[in-house]
Amino acid sequence: MGGGVVHFELPADDEDRARGFYKAVFGWTFQVMPEMEYSLALTTPMDEQGRPAVAGSINGGIFRRGELRAPVVTIDVEDIDAALRDIAARGGAVLRGKMEVPGSGWNAYFTDTEGNVVGLWQNAAPAGDPAGG
Repeated sequence: MGGGVVHFELPADDEDRARGFYKAVFGWTFQVMPEMEYSLALTTPMDEQGRPAVAGSINGGIFRRGELRAPVVTIDVEDIDAALRDIAARGGAVLRGKMEVPGSGWNAYFTDTEGNVVGLWQNAAPAGDPAGG
C-alpha cells in the first residue's frame, strides 16, 4: 500500500559526536558507511528480513549536514516515479530525483507545499518478483 513513515534522517556537523550522543542516551547502534558520509541508525531490533522487529518502530540514519540541514522523515511508496510526478503536479517540487540504493530499493527527496524536505522510499522487489524495479 505505501504511505507510512519508514525511516528518518538526522543531519550532523560532527557524525562521531552525534553517534556518541544517540548511543549514550538511547542505546542506538550504527552501521557506519564513511564513503557515503552516512551511518545507519539502528534504533530497534531487526527481523530475519532486515525490518524492525518491534511494531511501530523505524530505523534511520545520520548524515553529514550539507544541502539538507534539518531532520527528514521518509515515506514508503509503491512507485517512486509516480509519486514524484504527483508531488510536482500538486505544488511540491523534486529536490533530488530517484537514486538506487543497490540491493534495497530507491530513494528521493522532495519539498512539500510548505517548504519541508521529505524523503521517499520504494523497496526493491523480492528476488524472482517480476513486478518490482
